[in-house]
Amino acid sequence: MSFLVLLLVVWVEKFSAWRRRIQHDGPWLRELARVEASPRLAAAPYLGLAVLVLLPVFVLASLLALLHPLAYGWLAFPVHLLVLVYSLGRGDVLAALGPFRDAWRRGDNQAAYHVAERDLELDAEESGELLLRVQGYLAWEAYQSFFAVVFWYAMLGPVAALAYRLLALTVEHAQLPALRERAVQLRHAMDWLPVRVLAASFALVGNFVAVSRVLLHELLSWEITAAQLIIKVGRAAGDLPESVLGEAGVASLDELWQLLLRAAVLWYTAFALWTLFF
Repeated sequence: MSFLVLLLVVWVEKFSAWRRRIQHDGPWLRELARVEASPRLAAAPYLGLAVLVLLPVFVLASLLALLHPLAYGWLAFPVHLLVLVYSLGRGDVLAALGPFRDAWRRGDNQAAYHVAERDLELDAEESGELLLRVQGYLAWEAYQSFFAVVFWYAMLGPVAALAYRLLALTVEHAQLPALRERAVQLRHAMDWLPVRVLAASFALVGNFVAVSRVLLHELLSWEITAAQLIIKVGRAAGDLPESVLGEAGVASLDELWQLLLRAAVLWYTAFALWTLFF
């Protein structure tokens, strides 16, 4: 059933508008505001995280425990699908990159800086950094929106996928520094394994030697963040240029996206084989 859910998620993502209908964060954001407004919860950030993350996860786990024994588990199928779609990242990374791609293709540095700041929330101190930052944005957004969620769903089911997304939402929206810091720490722990699996996948579908050089020093490091690692490995795997204006710069983004697609196909193939033989 899990593999069927993963296949349907791709269909929902690419060929329907269900994702926008399912991903409503309003109730959760109101709960976040309530937690941050409570002096007791604000003073105990782990207790606040328990309310924001652990409580919804516990409710989901209880619901699945009730549904799985019924009808050979098929009553739980729509819950799996809805939770996994909800747990995907927010927004459309390719659509967000569109204005930047247009400006960069025609060599308009000023427009590229403007749309990168407006649409991608990126800022670069030097002109040579902007394309690198956008490449990093693409790699990180693809990882946290899709690969990390799929990894935890495949390993531990929808409960883990939902926990990952709720932690990510806390990191993004929390206003209390202590609450956000605890969420960052827990998310870092959840990112440690899947980001390295994706990095290994890049070695198989990209430049194996270049990726091996990066992973040799960072494979077991706890200090490096998932964003830093996936950006370094993604650029190495795709042999991406440092910074070049015009069509060549846009082509580097296309090459990185194709690398991500090949890694996704590799993951789905591996999961299909696991489902068939184990």
